[in-house]
Amino acid sequence: MPLTPHIEKHFTAGDFVRDVVIGMSDGLTVPFALAAGLSGAVSSTRLIVVGGMAEIAAGSIAMGLGGYLAARGDAEHYAHEKLREEREIVEIPEAEKAEVAELFEKYGLNEFEAKPVVEALSQRPKEWVNFMMRFELGLEEPEPKRAVTSATTIAFSYVAGGFIPLSPYIVLSNAWHGLLWSAGVTLVALGGFGYMKARFTGAASLRAASQTMVIGGLAAGAAFVIAKMIA
Repeated sequence: MPLTPHIEKHFTAGDFVRDVVIGMSDGLTVPFALAAGLSGAVSSTRLIVVGGMAEIAAGSIAMGLGGYLAARGDAEHYAHEKLREEREIVEIPEAEKAEVAELFEKYGLNEFEAKPVVEALSQRPKEWVNFMMRFELGLEEPEPKRAVTSATTIAFSYVAGGFIPLSPYIVLSNAWHGLLWSAGVTLVALGGFGYMKARFTGAASLRAASQTMVIGGLAAGAAFVIAKMIA
C-alpha cells in the first residue's frame, strides 16, 4: 500500500503580516477617528479631507520610521549578543558547554546523553554560536534588509488603511453624510481586516473581527463627542 507523503505547511511570513497589521490597523483607526472628530466640529468636507490627508502623510512617515528604528534595534541587539557569544566560547568554553548541557537537560536528556552532543557541537564554533543564539537567548538572525522592508510595509499599509475612512468625504460634499458612509465602510473594513488577521494568526476569526470593529468604533465615537463638546 503506497504511503501518502507527509507535508507540513507552516506560516512563514510572520514579520510581513505583523508589519501589515501594525500599519493597516492604525491606518484604519486613526484617520477614521480624526475624520469623525472633525465632522463634529466643521461642516466642510474639504477641511476634513485636507486634515485627513495631512494625518495620513504624517502618520505613515512616523509609523514607517518607527518600524525602521525597531528593526534596526533588533539587528543591532542580535549583532551585539552574537559577538558576546563568540567571545565567550573562546574565553570560557567550559561554562558555555555547561549551558548547552543544561539546555539539553530541559528537553529530557540526562548528563551522559547530552555530553557527546555537547562535545560534537563544541567542535563547530559557528554552529555552536548559532545554537546559543537561538536556544539560549531565543534570538533569530534578522534579514539584512529587514529595517527598510518593515518601514516600507508599515508606511504603505497605513496609507492604504487611511484612505478607506477618508474616501466618502472625498466623494460627498456633506460632512454628516460623509461621516455615516465613512463609519459604514470603515467598520466593514475593520471587521474584514480583523477576520483576515485572525485567519493568519490562528485566532478566533469572528471574535477578532468584532473586537477590531468595537475598538475602531469607540475611538471614532469618542473623537466625535469630544469635538462636538469643544465646538
